[in-house]
Amino acid sequence: MNVWDIFVAIILGLVEGLTEFAPVSSTGHMIIVDDMLFKSKELFGSEVANTFKVVIQLGSILAVVIVFKDRFIQLLGLSSRKTKQEYGGKKLKLSQVIVGLLPAGLLGVLFDDYIDEHLFTTETVLIGLVAGAVLMIIADLMPKDKKPKVETVDQISYKQAIIIGLFQCIALWPGFSRSGSTMSGGVILGLSHRAAADFTFIMAVPIMAGASLISLLNSWEYFTMDALPFFIAGFISAFVFALISIRFFLALINKVQLIPFAIYRIILATIIFVVFIL
Repeated sequence: MNVWDIFVAIILGLVEGLTEFAPVSSTGHMIIVDDMLFKSKELFGSEVANTFKVVIQLGSILAVVIVFKDRFIQLLGLSSRKTKQEYGGKKLKLSQVIVGLLPAGLLGVLFDDYIDEHLFTTETVLIGLVAGAVLMIIADLMPKDKKPKVETVDQISYKQAIIIGLFQCIALWPGFSRSGSTMSGGVILGLSHRAAADFTFIMAVPIMAGASLISLLNSWEYFTMDALPFFIAGFISAFVFALISIRFFLALINKVQLIPFAIYRIILATIIFVVFIL
């Protein structure tokens, strides 16, 4: 393992950390940066490269756990510094998070092999990027009350949770973006952009952790001493940059909303089309 390999790991971790939770599709970005610049599959072999992408995703998940640590403590029914009053007199329930996870979780299990075999192509990512951008624009432009019906994540109902979960199913299509789908669904239902983002990030932890752990178990043999520095550098990079990007994104989302991200996705799709298709 040389300095260049560590540099590749850090840059790919940066891409993962900055894009995993923004509504721009981390899949699309990984294709551009890795396939165009680094070609990690050629450097380390497809098995190690695929395992690496699972490892850095765990770094992003850890960042969410830290940012929302008090919330997860509350959801698990453990002691927390946050009181009922600090949560506005009402608290998000673990059962609501589970309800939101069920639709995508069930479909993911049923169609996982089909998705892996048929939908992980540049063409399908292009479709997902553009279609997701259209959904985000629709969500922001739909007529709605000046004041959102749901200003905080604690005001979400079970009905809203399951409908947002249904929107999350769209993100099984690579390039659509899980956060873009769920936030768009939340905004359409009358949630503030911040409430939709909070619920999206909270749901991300169990569904991403579960998928990543299963992938890790299937790829455990590739954790060799030679590849370990590559994995560690990528994990730390993804964690640090995800921590920064999550805090930055949550501070801005109510102000910038979704349309700027949608425009960026369309630009990204155009770049991918020009480089890979033409």
